[in-house]
Amino acid sequence: MKLLITRRLPDPVLEALAPEFDVTLRDDVRPLDRDEIHAALRDYDCVLPTLGDRFDAAAFAAVPAPRARLLANFGVGYNHIDVAAAKAAGIAVTNTPGAVTDATADIAMTLMLMSARRAAEGDRLVRAGRWQGWYPTEMLGLHVTGKTLGIVGMGRIGQAIAKRAHHGFGMGVVFFNRSQVADPGVPAHQLATLAEVMAAADVVVIAVPGGAGTRHLIDAAALAAMKPTAHLVNISRGDVIDEQALIGALQSGQIAGAGLDVYENEPDVPQALRDLDCVTLLPHLGTAALEVRTAMGMVAVDNLKAFARGAPLPTPV
Repeated sequence: MKLLITRRLPDPVLEALAPEFDVTLRDDVRPLDRDEIHAALRDYDCVLPTLGDRFDAAAFAAVPAPRARLLANFGVGYNHIDVAAAKAAGIAVTNTPGAVTDATADIAMTLMLMSARRAAEGDRLVRAGRWQGWYPTEMLGLHVTGKTLGIVGMGRIGQAIAKRAHHGFGMGVVFFNRSQVADPGVPAHQLATLAEVMAAADVVVIAVPGGAGTRHLIDAAALAAMKPTAHLVNISRGDVIDEQALIGALQSGQIAGAGLDVYENEPDVPQALRDLDCVTLLPHLGTAALEVRTAMGMVAVDNLKAFARGAPLPTPV
């Protein structure tokens, strides 16, 4: 089978695929453009895409009789793929859950601490040569120990974040989830509405899946419910937050700060966000550890090999 890998992956992943597939490795860090998307559907049996490779409804409409029969997505998030349109075209879609849970939860904690304790701002101060030395009221931030963490989306990643916050920092946990969560793994209270969680928390972490159902879930109204001393952290997908509403809330001091690993139009980050000292900005580092990216790739390998053998797909979406 002909397989297109849209961006370079760790060597063990490539080595695991080479014996069983006719592999084309696209050695470009940028997402596929529209012509490449069409060629991928037309010329390959399987595609291993990742974030930014936009297999939307228009792409499937442009290739009405695709050769491709599997999109083995590298990543747990797949809002760049129109799954319904893919299935209508006879193409299965898989993702890589599980492998990303702990690494993404770790980045959430990193951003929570960096935003609350103004770490990125302090780093810029020192690098610019503007630090004048320690004094008792310098760069006072939020002490997170014992505070309330609000989690929006209590799936695997949300529960891993709750575990770290509760056991590591003695934080109380409240959360909003579309369905009931019988056992969140730590003492935590499921609140009935998003607004209740936003209002109760000192730090809010967004951990919902991306997609049409969660686009701009965190809008101006949700931000207005937050405490003026609260911080917002996003490790889900960029378009879950209305970016312009967030900029407004930060510029006006409606909330104290934010820590972001994802953006609405990656890799474009609005200048208004970059200009704000109260925002910590990371370049989508959620799973950026070699062993984690390798493990993600191996889940995609398992899906591809199962497909080639006519076996059930391990992680269909």
